[in-house]
Amino acid sequence: MTFSEILDRVGSMGPFQYLHVTLLALPILGIANHNLLQIFTATTPVHHCRPPPNASLGPWVLPLGPNGKPEKCLRFVHLPNASLPNDTQRATEPCLDGWIYNSTRDTIVTEWDLVCSSNKLKEMAQSVFMAGILVGGPVFGELSDRFGRKPILTWSYIMLAASGSGAAFSPSLPVYMIFRFLCGCSISGISLSTVILNVEWVPTSMRAISSTAIGWVPESIRWLVLSGKFSKALKTLQRVATFNGKKEEGKKLTVEDLKFNLQKDITSAKIKYGLSDLFRVSILRRVTFCLSLAWFSTGFAYYSLAMGVEEFGVNIYILQIIFGGVDIPAKFITILSISYLGRRITQGFLLLLAGGAILALIFVSSEMELLRTALAVFGKGCLSGSFSCLFLYTSELYPTVLRQTGMGVSNVWARVGSMIAPLVKITGELQPFIPNVIFGSTALLGGSAAFFLLETLNRPLPETIEDIQDWHQQTKKTKQEPEAEKASQTIPLKSGA
Repeated sequence: MTFSEILDRVGSMGPFQYLHVTLLALPILGIANHNLLQIFTATTPVHHCRPPPNASLGPWVLPLGPNGKPEKCLRFVHLPNASLPNDTQRATEPCLDGWIYNSTRDTIVTEWDLVCSSNKLKEMAQSVFMAGILVGGPVFGELSDRFGRKPILTWSYIMLAASGSGAAFSPSLPVYMIFRFLCGCSISGISLSTVILNVEWVPTSMRAISSTAIGWVPESIRWLVLSGKFSKALKTLQRVATFNGKKEEGKKLTVEDLKFNLQKDITSAKIKYGLSDLFRVSILRRVTFCLSLAWFSTGFAYYSLAMGVEEFGVNIYILQIIFGGVDIPAKFITILSISYLGRRITQGFLLLLAGGAILALIFVSSEMELLRTALAVFGKGCLSGSFSCLFLYTSELYPTVLRQTGMGVSNVWARVGSMIAPLVKITGELQPFIPNVIFGSTALLGGSAAFFLLETLNRPLPETIEDIQDWHQQTKKTKQEPEAEKASQTIPLKSGA
């Protein structure tokens, strides 16, 4: 008897699961907002140099830049005066007395003057947050296996509340970055515990719509059994059986039943497969390399657009609604595509289209705001669909014995991409088109790599490494047979005597 069969005895699709899903879904609603929080907390309003203390002696005039607009980071050394030589009158200097902002709303930019030479710190703050998400994954994953899913989930929510409040009242930028890093770690812990509790408690048909929960939700039965806590596991199962109206079935279960029937699962769980196994077999090396590139390019390009709302000259609140709304049709179209066209074609073309849209932004002038916005929304929708496809595709490509390891490696590359994306935007100071060239080219590269993966449509999940090796060999034979048949039909010409 397996875990799934025991859950069937106590009710795998009863009131408990529906309540579980409801409690899982509600707390997660606000988590995603943290990833894009800096769009609103770090907007850069129109600004110019604050006049020097003696500016009241005469009218204050700002120097003009090459575009004919007032300079944001320079001011005249002297007030314009006809009695001064032209070269002296035109001398400029940095904003030594701070800046004046054309906004009544405080952001971290206006709070700590993250403009001009300090504008790189704004992008660095977002990268620090993403670094927290990267670090939080392996740290909380290890803690979850050692102490249980529910305690780590509860602690992650408490940590998020404390670090989020700390970031809101930070007295300086370094302190703000520390709290944002902790926020990232907390969100990673919540996401990880979400996935594990989701997979280990909820049946397959409901996993796509459940997220995370605390408080009432019990600890994972699988973790309790594999940790040797059979008595607590039995009580939890009996409570679920009672809730689902199968109290008698729950009473029939004993600790001996759990130990005997799940002995095979317990033994197999003790066999450890590590990171090296992903590179030991040639087909797994190819899968790991191509998937890592696809995950990296998706996260890299996604946050280049998602965090660049301010660049399109449209109201950031309206544009953010559009950016969020495009996910609905994008995910729906992606579901249809992966169901009928296949995972490989869908994944490849989504990244190619996103890369093309980002590169197209280079050739559209900043005055054409509507067209630029349309391209950005289209690209963001493709990348959102790419994320949806990757989660399914990755879980189907890796065998069961390495699935969690493969998913972990893939997610790390997505986090690395999202962490580097804000830093790449700094290259725009050299030439405005450089960031889009980097983002777009990377997306094209990731899309091309997807075409080297195996197609998983209508195929059973591989359980072992041998399964995926056999699958690869069958795919090679299928491709070779038409070529051999075509070659056999070729009649060689005979030379005349």
